Amino acid sequence: VQLQASGGGSVQAGGSLRLSCAASGIIFRIKAMYWYRQAPGKQRELVAAITTTRSTNYVDSVRGRFTISRDNAKNTVYLQMNSLKPEDTAVYYCNTANLGEDYWGQGTQVTVSS
Repeated sequence: VQLQASGGGSVQAGGSLRLSCAASGIIFRIKAMYWYRQAPGKQRELVAAITTTRSTNYVDSVRGRFTISRDNAKNTVYLQMNSLKPEDTAVYYCNTANLGEDYWGQGTQVTVSS
C-alpha cells in the first residue's frame, strides 16, 4: 500500500491550497480515507474523513473552510483548503487502513503566514 501526498506549500492567510493523495495497492473505492495534520509540538489530529459513500466529517476548527472529496477513478482523495489561517500550519498526512494496518502518506507541509 502506498499513499503519495502532494499539494502543500506556503500561502498567506486567507489563501487556498488543494492537497491530493494518490493511493495504490488497495481497492480504493471500498476504503474510507482520512486527512490528518501535525503542527510542531502538537499531537497529530484528524482533520477530515470521507467514507465510501462520500459522507464527510471535519474537525470543528476547519468545518466550513475545508472540503474533502474523492475520485475513485483516479484512486485519489483531495483536501481543498480555503480561508487558510496561520493555525492551519502543519504537516498534512493522508491515511487509510487495510487488513487491520494503518497506512500513511509521507506528509506534505502547509505553511500559512499572517
